[in-house]
Amino acid sequence: MKILVLSLIWAVCSAKPTIFSDPKPTPTCGYESCHPVKDGMINVHIVPHTHDDVGWLKTVDQYYYGSKSSIQKAGVQYILDSVTDALKKNPDRRFIYVETAYFWKWWMNQHDHVKHQFKRYVKSGQLEFIGGAWSMNDEATTHYQSIIDQFTWGLRKLNETFGVCGRPKLGWQIDPFGHSREMASIFAQLGFDGLLLGRIDYQDKSNRFKTRTPEVVWKASDNLGDAANLFTGVMYNTYSPPSGFCFDVLCSDEPIIDDPHSPDYNVDRRVDEFFAYAKNVSRNYSTSNIIITMGEDFTYQDANTWFKNLDKLIHYANLRQQNGSQFNLIYSTPSCYVKAVHDEAEKKGMKWKTKSDDYFPYSSDPHSFWTGYFTSRPTIKRFERIGNNFLQVCKQLYVLADLGPEDQVDLNSLRQAMGVMQHHDAITGTEKEHVAHDYARILTEAIKECEIISSKALNKLVESQPSEDVNIEFSSCPLSNVSSCPFTENTENFTVTVYNPLSRPVTHFVRFPVLGEAYQITDDAGVPVETQLVPIAEFVLSIPGRKSEAVADLVFQAIDIPPLGFKSYNVQAVKRVVETKIKETNTDYNNDVKLEIDESTGLISSVTMNNITTPLTQEFLFYEGYVGNNEVFENRSSGAYIFRPKNNTPTVATNRVNSTIFKGNLVTEIHQKFNDWIGQIVRLYKGENLIEFDWVVGPLPSKGFGKEVISRFVTDLKTNSTFYTDSNGREILKRVRDFRPTWNVHLEEAVSGNYYPVTSKILIKDPVKNVEVAVLTDRAQGGSSLRDGELELMVHRNCLHDDAFGVDEALNEQAFGEGLVARGSHYLVVGSADGGAAKSERDLAQRKLLQAWTFFSTIGNQSLEDYRSKFAMRFSGLQRSLPRNVQILTLEPWIGMSVLLRLEHVLEKNEDPVLSQPAAVDLKALFTPFDIISIKETTLGANQWLSDNSRLHFATDDETPERNPRYIVVNAEDDFIITLNPMQIRTFVVDINRKG
Repeated sequence: MKILVLSLIWAVCSAKPTIFSDPKPTPTCGYESCHPVKDGMINVHIVPHTHDDVGWLKTVDQYYYGSKSSIQKAGVQYILDSVTDALKKNPDRRFIYVETAYFWKWWMNQHDHVKHQFKRYVKSGQLEFIGGAWSMNDEATTHYQSIIDQFTWGLRKLNETFGVCGRPKLGWQIDPFGHSREMASIFAQLGFDGLLLGRIDYQDKSNRFKTRTPEVVWKASDNLGDAANLFTGVMYNTYSPPSGFCFDVLCSDEPIIDDPHSPDYNVDRRVDEFFAYAKNVSRNYSTSNIIITMGEDFTYQDANTWFKNLDKLIHYANLRQQNGSQFNLIYSTPSCYVKAVHDEAEKKGMKWKTKSDDYFPYSSDPHSFWTGYFTSRPTIKRFERIGNNFLQVCKQLYVLADLGPEDQVDLNSLRQAMGVMQHHDAITGTEKEHVAHDYARILTEAIKECEIISSKALNKLVESQPSEDVNIEFSSCPLSNVSSCPFTENTENFTVTVYNPLSRPVTHFVRFPVLGEAYQITDDAGVPVETQLVPIAEFVLSIPGRKSEAVADLVFQAIDIPPLGFKSYNVQAVKRVVETKIKETNTDYNNDVKLEIDESTGLISSVTMNNITTPLTQEFLFYEGYVGNNEVFENRSSGAYIFRPKNNTPTVATNRVNSTIFKGNLVTEIHQKFNDWIGQIVRLYKGENLIEFDWVVGPLPSKGFGKEVISRFVTDLKTNSTFYTDSNGREILKRVRDFRPTWNVHLEEAVSGNYYPVTSKILIKDPVKNVEVAVLTDRAQGGSSLRDGELELMVHRNCLHDDAFGVDEALNEQAFGEGLVARGSHYLVVGSADGGAAKSERDLAQRKLLQAWTFFSTIGNQSLEDYRSKFAMRFSGLQRSLPRNVQILTLEPWIGMSVLLRLEHVLEKNEDPVLSQPAAVDLKALFTPFDIISIKETTLGANQWLSDNSRLHFATDDETPERNPRYIVVNAEDDFIITLNPMQIRTFVVDINRKG
């Protein structure tokens, strides 16, 4: 039985889906269904909606079914039931729905007559899907690959069910806590016409309303040109109804009473109040169209209470037009609103202001910078990244091994779980702790389901002589984060299969805990492989909950793992003691990468890499979290959302680090103990141009005050208040301390006001020295450069007081009866600032995002020679490697017998003189198990043919006569040669012919 909270029912589609249909449908949905606006009037677009968090104060199931009402009275199934009934009473009514995860769970349990009725609403435009992703994702802590995946899955379900009428036209990011530029670029590439936002910095919002510029054209990419330009509007009231006009059963606002004989008759007063509000809204926008949201969190559980009052409001307000009123109220949707704005602007020849930065950091008042959640719940942020890694492995293996449709259910489990994890109260760490535990359960169970897929696929790929009675169980080690793996610890003769999900060969260091004294490893050709036993650090051995008896890791180098392929290695315990030098104190590592250690402090003092030597110190510090009663701005506490240090200067964790050096033939490790709750392993791997900082932080002391722990890198670089961070793992954005590009910022919080999301990388440059120092992360974290030459990343935090933004719970995670321990890695790269380092950083980011996945299996009672004769120990899914600047972003089973293929250019246009040029990929005879026989390009979400997509154009005040082309297509469907420009992603549905 599948216990994933979302419905896992999958139907095999033998017929082609709606996007494959050639005849053009003629529905009345879309812009054709919008109620007409009136020229010369202020058109008020009334948008009924509900905002349904996919987990927050309650779990996903608790929200859907409406249980645990003592926490929050919310039941999504009742919302959809109620709205379905209410829409039939008045065809003018409109409603939008966003979260496909909830909708699909509801849809799969409806009777056919309800589905038929619902489809009529969608076809007529009464009900419109907005956004369309599995969940409304966060924009700070999410990675672009996971964002694209969860949009693809949600849009696919809507497309299969409703066809063109289920295709969203707009982004609807009303609740995420700040907004990324890459997210806007993704929306544009999805083919959307616009984006409406809820939360931006209070100073920015005030400035935009004063200048009547809350709506702009967001230039969301320095590389893609107009393809990433997107009309973007900031909502007046986030997503709430006007004060006094919440007509939900959860509200206590006065209804509209239109019986003139009633002593409570209030129509005239209520209309006057609404007009006063609408007039205030209209002052801030540049067209005669304004949008007013009528909905809130989990509203419309009794939709009739809303619609009955909205019917009256619209009716009586519009009657005032007979007496000269300038307001015209209509039921509307966000897309109808944007279309009306577009049409008016085009008619009047209006030009829109542009924006090319992002909306981070978000602050709701002078002391509330929502930058704490960049790091909150660090372990769930890492778990999500592991889930993405394995999902890509699972999808690739599914296609390469040609698994059947019966296996889709197991694959869909992880697709859907990862969609849930992107929610803006999941990966962010802003949920209650019991909800975080449920998210971990969902992802754990989904990974187990996908392990069935991967094991079945590997069985097909390794069997050179298929045998019905042989079934090898390929398993992973989920507890490797605490250096525990029961399989490798309790098995003396086994196979390690290393799968590479990248499109080029990689060399990967494999590490796992063992109990034996010595091991012999041979590769796929039977050649012995160099190994090293490395002691597990004492502070890792004592992590709460760790039950392993292993005290050493076995390390070996898996060389040239084929692209989309694997190599298998035999590991056998032997009765031979291998001497390993330990506890050395010299710092000459005989490697291209070198460190120097200050003997007085035990800290690193200098780094040499890529022929550049620079002074560099790395240390741990912590901020004391502010505690207040949250009743006024000045008393805001640090909490799950908010980072607010009590003092701007952090406390040093220790003045003297205890360091022990373990020097070996493959890896040299420095084990550093900073104090009782901070330890770190600094690693230099043979042949790797990087330094790994494997940190272990926790349990954090919870007495006295909360601690927000940072890892700080200090250099002598002259950086002129400037540093750089990535946007969702893609393009790099320039940050300047105490500065915002679009308004004159005033900061009451000097530290948190300069913190930015770091999804994968933060860096500084010294243009005079031509030196760049970058730190790459294994999960999303908050980071900054608060002084020239410095970088800091927050790795863990506990807050002993709530910040009063809704979660109503202190952020003080527990595990195994103690405070949570977080373990992770930073990767330091030093290189030339003129582009040499950037290329290396992109390569490293790809290798860590889609890290080679290690599977373990036994060889049974047979000899190694027999095993090699029966099973393939080497496989490549590609006939040839792709260019170094191109990666297969997506390879997954699609609809029917088709495959979804995405290619991406992984460099920006100025990062390398050679690799930043356009790259061409020939898809002919590219894959080993199959040939591509036809391809057709889609929008990024794979729910519309690219040739059918035509986005609304919004003219800008800085528009050049020759606009950049949206896409460059070079004979894509004739000779299968695909050309990609820097940072371009192209998506194809391909038909294949299996070989053999």
